[in-house]
Amino acid sequence: MRRFVALLALGVVTLVQGQPVPEAARTATPSQWTRVGPLGETPKRLTDSLPLSHQSDTGVWTKYEPMSDEFEAGALDTQKWIRNMSWWKGRQPAFFKAENVTVEKGQLLLTMRKEAVPEEFAKQGYLDYTSAAVHSRDRTCYGYFEVKARPMDSGGSSSFWFQQDTTPGWSTEIDVFEIGGKAKGHENKYHMNLHVFRTPAEKRHWSVGADWDAPWRLADDFHVYGLEWDKELIRYYVDGVLVRRVQNTHWHQPLYLIFDSETMPKWFGMPDDQDLPSTFHVEYVRAWKKQSPDR
Repeated sequence: MRRFVALLALGVVTLVQGQPVPEAARTATPSQWTRVGPLGETPKRLTDSLPLSHQSDTGVWTKYEPMSDEFEAGALDTQKWIRNMSWWKGRQPAFFKAENVTVEKGQLLLTMRKEAVPEEFAKQGYLDYTSAAVHSRDRTCYGYFEVKARPMDSGGSSSFWFQQDTTPGWSTEIDVFEIGGKAKGHENKYHMNLHVFRTPAEKRHWSVGADWDAPWRLADDFHVYGLEWDKELIRYYVDGVLVRRVQNTHWHQPLYLIFDSETMPKWFGMPDDQDLPSTFHVEYVRAWKKQSPDR
């Protein structure tokens, strides 16, 4: 997670980087809940036209094409996606390299490599590693966003998140997941977080996050990950089962949808060079809007 220190805000529990959250606070407060233990029975996929967790909700959801892609065209659809980020070059020591984002055999691939970087980037603190990032051209607020993905089997991060840079006075972020597939102690941890960096009333960073401990190594296989985002709540799903619910107190701005890989030396540690190159695989991303915003 992009953690610094999470501060108490509007009833949101305080979290501090590197410190364990008390079980009672982590699992249930008036403003949030996080699953403890296995998923139990998972829903069966009956149709691709609806989110996995809402397979019976006919008449509720409509496909949102600007953020949906099956990656079957053989190349990145540049009408929907932009490689790299204009506002960030990557987390040092790895920098985002456009060539590390490819589409092959019906999957979006984001690859991390051990390789020399151009001198202009070395002067800025990037050294010996490259990673990957892609974001949607579209920004949106609210909806259901589902991906089928397998994180990198290395100590680098594989992330699915939302961020914005245009709403005056606001800077926010939603991290659907940040997974360190082979990072020691993180192999089974599904990290979720919400950030506020700036509001019209104040300029300070705080966040509210939690982890779900999966009963498997997350990098071993593909799983379905979902985010349901509306005016009142933000809900996280794994394989169609709810794993976290948070009151939506601040996240009401149009955001980019982003996939990336990063080196996170202060959190996941550096990946072993012998594990590189490693690749974050995304089989699809599907987005929906509610047909009636009040439902």
